[in-house]
Amino acid sequence: MMADRLLTMLVAIALAVAPGGASSVSLNGEEGRPMQTEGLYTPIARYLEDRVAEFETISTDRRATLEELSRYIGEQRSADQEVRLIFVCTHNSRRSHMAQLWAAAAAEAYGLPLATYSGGTEDTAFNPRAVAAMRRAGFEIQQTTNGRNVVYHARMGPGLLPMTCFSKAYHSPPNPKDGFGAVMVCSDADEACPYVKGATGRFAIPFVDPKASDDTPDESNTYDDRCAQIAREMLYVMSRVKR
Repeated sequence: MMADRLLTMLVAIALAVAPGGASSVSLNGEEGRPMQTEGLYTPIARYLEDRVAEFETISTDRRATLEELSRYIGEQRSADQEVRLIFVCTHNSRRSHMAQLWAAAAAEAYGLPLATYSGGTEDTAFNPRAVAAMRRAGFEIQQTTNGRNVVYHARMGPGLLPMTCFSKAYHSPPNPKDGFGAVMVCSDADEACPYVKGATGRFAIPFVDPKASDDTPDESNTYDDRCAQIAREMLYVMSRVKR
């Protein structure tokens, strides 16, 4: 009995959080697929744990929509094709950036090699309110330029390369020109781009724009809620990819 207790203690210590990174505790999606978060910053790993626990809040209809993207990712992998996703909204300012970053984090957590991008039907700027929400969720985001369209470097783990984030049209560099899945995250972009040139798959997964709360007392809460929803649903997508 004493030996069993000692073994339990040693396992707990082995799973303790390492400096700068998360524990290697295995989390599960609905089908018991393990989610490994040791490569992510601890705040992001904990944030993802909370979102996985919320899968049951996703409606049946929404799950069906999300699983279309899961199938596409699985089919690309089965065909030995590189998986590349471009998240598109009108201004590439809020939701598309959040989706790009959370899809990358979810894929990392589920061990899925894929590349994520974002773009708009026009370019504006990565909105600082959305940047702040991602920082509150655990991303380390550094501003690297000044001006109208600021360039940011976003990190999700100590050993992972930063992702360069700035507003751009969906067909502009560094986004791929072909062989990608286009994920429309706002209704306006979905209607404006019924056909996305170069896309091998097109998916409408709209999110409500948090912009409506700008400069109101509810601003931070609204952005945090949208951030959490996008993280939760990108995790759900990756958890349902067939191996």
